[in-house]
Amino acid sequence: MGVGMGLKSKNPAIQIIEAQPVRGHYIQGLKNMQEAIVPEIYDPSKIDQTVMIESEAAFAMSRFIVREEGIFVGMSSGAAMLAALEGIKEIDEGFVVVVFADRGEKYLSTDLFKSK
Repeated sequence: MGVGMGLKSKNPAIQIIEAQPVRGHYIQGLKNMQEAIVPEIYDPSKIDQTVMIESEAAFAMSRFIVREEGIFVGMSSGAAMLAALEGIKEIDEGFVVVVFADRGEKYLSTDLFKSK
């Protein structure tokens, strides 16, 4: 919210796209606002688009980013990328910035990076 509000204060045309996990998710670092304690800073009126993200889709995108881009991200970064990809379907021109707020090393012992 802080980054989004700061950017919008500089340019009101900026669109803020939220990656929100579905109910019952297991994406560490993200909250479904229907089932979580909502932080005081959260203001849904500042969000231009909400993209609901499934846990396994976020995991798969994280693995893709690591494998194809060489950026060692965690599961919430995978969710952020999915939201960005959904958001770009709505624009004809401009720039897209995705904030990867986590790194992958803290998830090495989780299902995110277990060999299949």
